[in-house]
Amino acid sequence: MEQILDGAIGDIITVQENYLTGLLWSLPRKPGWTDLDNQIANWLYYKWLSGDHIVEQFIHSLDKALWLHQDVPPVRCWGQGGRQVRTEPQFGDAYDHFSVVYEWADGSKCFAATRQMGGCFNETEDYVYGTKGSAKVLANTIYDQNRNVIWKFETPDGKPSPSMYDLEHQALFQAIRDGRVINNGQYMSYSTLMAIMGREACYSGSVVEWDKAMEAKQDLRPPSYEPGPAPDVVVKNPGQYDLKTQFYG
Repeated sequence: MEQILDGAIGDIITVQENYLTGLLWSLPRKPGWTDLDNQIANWLYYKWLSGDHIVEQFIHSLDKALWLHQDVPPVRCWGQGGRQVRTEPQFGDAYDHFSVVYEWADGSKCFAATRQMGGCFNETEDYVYGTKGSAKVLANTIYDQNRNVIWKFETPDGKPSPSMYDLEHQALFQAIRDGRVINNGQYMSYSTLMAIMGREACYSGSVVEWDKAMEAKQDLRPPSYEPGPAPDVVVKNPGQYDLKTQFYG
């Protein structure tokens, strides 16, 4: 990321985010569980709990797309998605695939695709295309315009790459010892809103604009968290889901 942001591939034109995975777990309902208990136990399949998997899982890729744009948010997005494989009631109201195009004010775009299906090609990678070359973020590799490798991260003496979890804890603990505050709040909230925008664009089939999304009044909380009834499960259908009433409020 440092290489890219320092101009190793020139100005960024396009980012391609792939988060293509297999099926995930689901827990069978146990005797004595209320509807709310069951939804909480299987939280990833209910929008009010997980935000759908574009928010719960794909946000990691969208966060990197935002980082590549210096944490400046896109101006709008559009996309498509649905439930093609996971159609049984146990999978709540979650989609099993999303494909979203995000557009920035400078005209650059991110083509973002995520899928949770079994027996399919899987890949998690960030492809970045610029005016002077390209890069793969997770592969830690920079290419010139002829696809020749011009830089690749390697550890000294062939040691294994450091764990990202270890490094972030080192940074946190060092900041605490130094009396500094690491505040990730703004870009974390921006990444979250990017994911929500993509979800709403796919649910509705409409273009979703950043400025309007910032003012959205959507509230997914149930009236009560006491064990008992749970929110209704309604799968959203593009062309029928109304952004004005169900998102913008």
